[in-house]
Amino acid sequence: MAVEATIYGAGIFGLSVAWSMARRGARVRVIDPYGVGSGASGGVVGALAPHVPENWNPKKAFQLDSLLMAEAYWADVESASGLPTGYGRLGRVQPILDARGLDLARARVSGAAALWQGRAQWRVVDAQEASEWGVWRPESPTGYYIFDTLSARMHPRLAVQSLAEALRAKGGEISATGDAEGHVIYCTGVADLMAMSASRPRVMGAGVKGQGALLRYEAGGLPQLFAQGVHVVPHADGTVAIGSTSERDYDDPRSTDAQLDAVLAAARAAVPVLADAPVMERWAGVRPRSRSRAPMLGAHPVHRGAYIANGGFKIGFGMAPKVGEVMADLVLDGAAQIPDGFEPEASF
Repeated sequence: MAVEATIYGAGIFGLSVAWSMARRGARVRVIDPYGVGSGASGGVVGALAPHVPENWNPKKAFQLDSLLMAEAYWADVESASGLPTGYGRLGRVQPILDARGLDLARARVSGAAALWQGRAQWRVVDAQEASEWGVWRPESPTGYYIFDTLSARMHPRLAVQSLAEALRAKGGEISATGDAEGHVIYCTGVADLMAMSASRPRVMGAGVKGQGALLRYEAGGLPQLFAQGVHVVPHADGTVAIGSTSERDYDDPRSTDAQLDAVLAAARAAVPVLADAPVMERWAGVRPRSRSRAPMLGAHPVHRGAYIANGGFKIGFGMAPKVGEVMADLVLDGAAQIPDGFEPEASF
């Protein structure tokens, strides 16, 4: 049986595109010399959180669709693979710092009610309501918090391994080398952004380094937190992820340093119950950010006749279910449903 599509890159976009195509009966081949989740997709944080419900645009609408389809999507992956993904839609808590922030948060309640289709809520809760989370909450100067029910957690490493096994269960191939057959889709992240930029008069994207950490702490089914600019994500395996930095300038893409120390200190200050939680791992990686800051989906601007799915940056896992579906629509059916601003030309 001939291979109908070859996907370069076994990160979250490459695997999601391959999985969406395989579910439709296509035989796919994924090629990555470094292995599954070897780049930014092998991180530790896994915070799937929506944009604020205002100033609506195609990117926010696309992300909303993807977050809403995520629960069923990842359940299908787990069913096919027999492996956990770490997904859980448990919501997110954010302390409200001042009166202006409180006014903004309250104004966004109605925006979420209208824009989130009644399928998730953006709520403002007081300290009494927040007491249900016990010690698992940051201090709030106003006594109020934002709680949204759309945010979810994901264990990045478990997710990509589960996706890879689900793909194999559907007859898909994953290898370090191989021939390109059928349709070709490049999902190679920072490497492809750099190669495209070198061939164009303008930079089409770049890598942004992020540093994160895993702490040993059992938070069970509690929501993720966002405080002092830091994501605090409880995973189902008895760990809590902390992250991350955003570094445009860096010397070593894999090293951690004092910038991660500062992130950890901020997390421990915001959530005192983590003060003595041991650090299990320090991680660093480089995430692909397109010039437009939106995912880059469609015809590849350099490789004639090929396609591209790139630029997930910080929201790649949240966008992945929808990215996989629209790319499968495009490649297999010729149905172009790419939102405005996601076309590669947007980064020219």
